[in-house]
Amino acid sequence: MRSVTILGATGSVGASTVDLIKREKQRFRVEAVTADSKATELAQVARDVGARLAVVADPAAYTELKNALSGSGIEAAAGADALDEAAARPADWVMAAISGAVGLKPTMAAIERGATVALANKECLVCAGSLFMRRAAATGATVLPVDSEHNAIFQALGAGRREDVRRIILTASGGPFRTWTQAQIRSATIEQALRHPNWSMGPKISIDSATMMNKGLELIEAYHLFALKAGEIDILVHPQSVVHGLVEFRDGSVVAQLGAPDMRIPIAHCLAWPKRIDGPAPRLDLAQIRDLTFEAPDTVRFPALALARRALEAGGAAPTVLNAANEVAVGAFIAGRIGFPSIAALVEATLEAATVRGLLGEPAGIEAALAVDHIARSLARDLLSENAVKAS
Repeated sequence: MRSVTILGATGSVGASTVDLIKREKQRFRVEAVTADSKATELAQVARDVGARLAVVADPAAYTELKNALSGSGIEAAAGADALDEAAARPADWVMAAISGAVGLKPTMAAIERGATVALANKECLVCAGSLFMRRAAATGATVLPVDSEHNAIFQALGAGRREDVRRIILTASGGPFRTWTQAQIRSATIEQALRHPNWSMGPKISIDSATMMNKGLELIEAYHLFALKAGEIDILVHPQSVVHGLVEFRDGSVVAQLGAPDMRIPIAHCLAWPKRIDGPAPRLDLAQIRDLTFEAPDTVRFPALALARRALEAGGAAPTVLNAANEVAVGAFIAGRIGFPSIAALVEATLEAATVRGLLGEPAGIEAALAVDHIARSLARDLLSENAVKAS
């Protein structure tokens, strides 16, 4: 029986993980589950999977969590230190699905004890990718990619030797504005940006998909996960979200992973790896789908993708700044403070400001990466309050 901890159990990835575990209770024992502040919801999850510990990051939600767990025998805790302690508990496998930079420290706590970490937190690799993978190698931790695209690459890489790989290709749906003109995109509303054509996701990642920043962040992740050069990673827009990733080998062979757009497929792959379990996702019926189409990404209409590649090529803390500024920008858009095109514009302005201030050196550790993240957020907020961002 594999012991499991779920960091971010009430989010979309966490909920899918819980769904799979509930279907395979004889194979998994849950050590701990965590959430940001949804105490009652987390308590129900903890009861459903028989967790030993439930942790809310928000200390103000502790009493609600403790009361909701009354009589269950499940331990309750709260706060940032409790999150780290949950990740450090002796579980064989950890789902790292805490969204945002706040997930860095608890995920690293799991890495430091050599656990198998199913990585759904982009920030670990975007903000501190070199450090994160270096520590994983040093401690013997196993990092399994949960994002459907990176998981697809992971599976396809099994078809050949690493030294025979010529390039990898991450696919992108293109988001809700794939066919929109630049003029239409300028007036896009929050409701329209949240309306993803294929996937059901939270607000932040849905907006990132609409700007294509999500694919830019995945580009940076792939660079660290698979030890590739920036020029060995390509992006291909694929509206049907059936082909999730492709690997091209030196002999011209291209191996792809296909599946329905259901996050339970890559999560199930990671949950059972190196074996497989039965999954509840819809079976892929290519005869019914019939058409699979592909097109090159348009970095004029979607400049966030070009910004992410530029940050990757710059290296050091540039991806950390990119991610921090994007989180501020997306939050401002959701709050109605800026228009859709200003998301990428604010990120670009923050990168420029950080460059002028000499903030792009490689972070020496997690605390240093978090310090850069904090400064970059302040820069972005200052630019926002000064109305210094003008979208093209």
